[in-house]
Amino acid sequence: MSERRVILVLPAREELRNPAMMRISGNDGRIRTRVSGIPARAELDTDFSPVPLGQIGHTARLELSSAAAAPYFAVRATIDDANDVPSTTTDGAAIFSDPQIAAFATPPGCSTAPIGTRADVERRLDVAGLAAKQLDGSGVGIAVMDDGINLAHLAGKGIAAALDASVTWPSLTCPPGQHPVGHGTMCAYGALIAAPKATLLDFPILRSTAIGGNPSAGFLSDALQAYASLIPLVSGRKRRFRSLVVTNSWGLYHESWDFPGGHTGRYVDNPDHPFNVIVGALSRYGVDILFAAGNCGAGCPDPRCQGVVKHTIMGANAHPDVITVAGVTTGGRRAGYSSQGPGIPGMVYAKPDLSSYTHFLGSEACGPGTADDGTSAACPVAAGCVAAIRTRVPPTILGPRDLARELKSDTSSRSAAGWNRNLGYGILEPLRTATRLGL
Repeated sequence: MSERRVILVLPAREELRNPAMMRISGNDGRIRTRVSGIPARAELDTDFSPVPLGQIGHTARLELSSAAAAPYFAVRATIDDANDVPSTTTDGAAIFSDPQIAAFATPPGCSTAPIGTRADVERRLDVAGLAAKQLDGSGVGIAVMDDGINLAHLAGKGIAAALDASVTWPSLTCPPGQHPVGHGTMCAYGALIAAPKATLLDFPILRSTAIGGNPSAGFLSDALQAYASLIPLVSGRKRRFRSLVVTNSWGLYHESWDFPGGHTGRYVDNPDHPFNVIVGALSRYGVDILFAAGNCGAGCPDPRCQGVVKHTIMGANAHPDVITVAGVTTGGRRAGYSSQGPGIPGMVYAKPDLSSYTHFLGSEACGPGTADDGTSAACPVAAGCVAAIRTRVPPTILGPRDLARELKSDTSSRSAAGWNRNLGYGILEPLRTATRLGL
């Protein structure tokens, strides 16, 4: 009999509330006592700390909540019979998908020599102009949700990166900033191009702690718990950073990774999936969230796209509260692998939002002479531009949706219709936005 990974949303009970409270206080949040109400066909992952959830008013829609008052908790489990997964159980548990997530690295066969260098990216973004306005990311945190950062490699490229090692998830044997050189290091490098004084936060969600997980991939539940751990940084009176930016160069390559169409617990086209809920909640706390568009573009789609090049911007990558980033070369042309809009039905139609630079010689995290590429590279480059503007424009003055609107209104290479499926609203021009905002 087959098994499928799921996220269960259960009514509150002490055996869930207690580990969630322990996690918030910095202790081990593992589930140590038997949990009642688990579906008979499900096996709970007791290493996964419960995520507290609430409700919006008197509706059935979920929202974030404090662990002390939460009426619901999300946990991770496996359930048998993948072809017949119910949406709810008689015990009141709601069942949502927990698909594997993967980095949007360059598709096989699409890799070519780098087009331009870091210097070309700096010139196109006018990083010198941003620096002249003291827009360098000082006081801003950039959370890199990926497979881990290697500070030594960045230092070897001349990047003096600041990293707050006290803020990370999950608890791994490898300390923050000391992960193997790879995709996450490339993302960190890109984020610091426009915001060299920002503080990196290392969230290696693609090195899953789930039983049976792939060490180079993760599950959506890993991202769910990592996002929940960001809330204490931005809530309450003592905010840890002036602003927080989250960069995500990962997603799903095909709908088959998710529940079948029509299932109420699906992720890719369901705004009420717990992860999509938590993305919206974090944005309402003033956090800027950026997602890569994906690598299923017509021209050179990744084989994992299974030949599908339409409606491939899915799930949180097509969320209304994120900036979805397509990839262009330093010559201003769409990278052939960059996913095109519109977004999947059920989420936002006009995705991607804008485009940023990729396929340039930069970090060489994947080997000497290799390009920083994929929409994986474009997303953190754009995140750095957001962090640069946030140096002097905190979310209390201009919220995430408002800043996204301003950035989209100042892009270059705009079509006559405004938005187009290839570049979104155009190519990012952060200095133009900063100047118009009077910075």
